[in-house]
Amino acid sequence: MSNLGQSRTEQDLKEAFAGESQANRTYLAFSAQADREGHPQVAKLFRAAAEAETVHAHAHLKALGGIRTTEENLSEAISGETHEFISMYPEMIKHATEEGHSEALRSFSLANAVEKIHAQLYQGALDSLGSNVVVDYYVCRVCGNTLEGEPDSPCTICSAGPKAFFKVD
Repeated sequence: MSNLGQSRTEQDLKEAFAGESQANRTYLAFSAQADREGHPQVAKLFRAAAEAETVHAHAHLKALGGIRTTEENLSEAISGETHEFISMYPEMIKHATEEGHSEALRSFSLANAVEKIHAQLYQGALDSLGSNVVVDYYVCRVCGNTLEGEPDSPCTICSAGPKAFFKVD
């Protein structure tokens, strides 16, 4: 995205949003590691800080005018997910392959496959917007695959068993 025509404040808001969003995800990963190492108080602190970073990120996104109607938000999400699986991840997969970085290649490949599913789920939600149909979603802890309804077979992306999925509330 070009910065041409953007005010300095708009650029700052985008940078702050990205930084706060990354801090949230990083602190949640740090929290999980602290839990695995038997440091529940540190894990709780990381989760608290992650929540605070989310508050900041949402405020910056709102100031950017980045939260619109649900229909507009779904359309933007479809566009973003489609860009990721058509352009962004294929290029990253190419680089990881060329450089022999197998862990990055696996990470990018799994994410790429799941982004296609996200775009389809968003399109389905957009197509049925207003129908008030309630569906439960389940996410694979290994690859992020997202399903409508409880899985009864292995993940179609990474082959993890159905127990690898958790229900999203």
